[in-house]
Amino acid sequence: MKIDLKKEEHNIAKVAIEIPAKDGLSAYNRAVKDYAQHINIPGFRRGKAPRNIVERHVGKERIISEALETLLPSAFSQAISDNKLDILTQPKVDDYEYEVGKDVKVKATIELKPEVTLDKYKGMTVEVEEYETPKDALDKSLENLRNQSAKFETVTDRKTKADDTIVFDFDGYVNGEKIEHGDAKNYTMDLSNSNFIPGFAEQLVGQELDKDFDVNVTFPENYHETKLAGQPAVFKCKIHEIKEKVLPELNDEFAQKVGPFKTVDELKADIQSYLDKQKADTDKKNFERAIMEKLHDEVKVDIHEAMIDRESDSLLEEYKQKLRGQGFTWEQAVEAQGLDSIMKTIRDDAVYRIKNSLIIDKIAKDEDIKVDQESMTSKMDTLSAMYQMDRESFAKYMFQNPGMINSISQQILNEKVINFLTDNNTAKYVKAKKAKAAKSEKAEKETKAKKETKAEKDEKPKKATKTTKAKAKAKAE
Repeated sequence: MKIDLKKEEHNIAKVAIEIPAKDGLSAYNRAVKDYAQHINIPGFRRGKAPRNIVERHVGKERIISEALETLLPSAFSQAISDNKLDILTQPKVDDYEYEVGKDVKVKATIELKPEVTLDKYKGMTVEVEEYETPKDALDKSLENLRNQSAKFETVTDRKTKADDTIVFDFDGYVNGEKIEHGDAKNYTMDLSNSNFIPGFAEQLVGQELDKDFDVNVTFPENYHETKLAGQPAVFKCKIHEIKEKVLPELNDEFAQKVGPFKTVDELKADIQSYLDKQKADTDKKNFERAIMEKLHDEVKVDIHEAMIDRESDSLLEEYKQKLRGQGFTWEQAVEAQGLDSIMKTIRDDAVYRIKNSLIIDKIAKDEDIKVDQESMTSKMDTLSAMYQMDRESFAKYMFQNPGMINSISQQILNEKVINFLTDNNTAKYVKAKKAKAAKSEKAEKETKAKKETKAEKDEKPKKATKTTKAKAKAKAE
């Protein structure tokens, strides 16, 4: 077998293969025999019709196609192995010459995995935005616990307050016409946490029991029901009950009710421990993100457009599924955000994902980081517990979905590489304001550099190529 391979720009390889005539004849005859055994030809038992009769009934092109399917896998495998290619997709046949009795000639395109160049990914000091726990975080946590244990007492001697819960009737109108599904009887609303139209709950504050009053609001411009969007509305209301929130006292008895604590101090210590862990976890995530951002900025890689298109298609389908899960249509998303904006975001995300994957794979290869059985078993235990399945059932489910196995393996590899990077680099934690200022300064420098580069290019006169001339002519026409 003769194999001629040439590497081109953008991670593309062109391969020309010549398969010996005897192998082509053998594959062709096997294809003829296979067709003869599976089709009915008048006057012949299955498998007994001669080649020329099978060719007449089936057609030579279909037989050749079948023969190529048996010849090409091993031919491509040898071409890839002999040239030590790291392929991204299966070879795509561009052209072939298949004449029985002559060498079979095949030309194909192979998309190669992009070569990744990282000058440095160890021994770096990376600036990381430090997470600052809000000063009132402990007090707010305690307040939330008290709110969760609050009791509600009915009051009759005062008007409504902003933190009350009320029971009321309402009936809505737009332009004098009743709003469909815009009314309710004995509806309960927490005035401090309402998801009604902006301005609605606020007008329920300061109202008296059993008195009729109007609430005037305007539906948001982006309201999901288009005929109501931007329209002024009047809701006729009457409050039947006012419930006042009564918070429990913050004492040892309260601490004993909300958890395994004897005193308030123990409760506070537990909350503070949680807040400290939250800070440590957030700082770690920020460190991981900062390292990857630095590597994304410094990596040198040529990503082929076809690779970006495939990843974009995958992300677009994920996005559409997410929309359906949220009760929205693709058309609604396009109307709200604009097609160009959505597609730009998806393409940017696709490029980021591809870069991320290539960086991870590059470091894993260079540092011999692999997914071992112990890691896979540990991850399966974690996931089976998450999905509330026993390990055996989860393993069976997983092996019925090969894509899931690949996904889990990649997830484990990502985690191993990220842990390697955090172990072999140093975080320099900086306050949020300083970190943002540094990012802003970096963005300004990059923008300035791009402008200077563009200006330099614009200053240099270029000779118009045939392609450029043709484009200009087409545009003018």
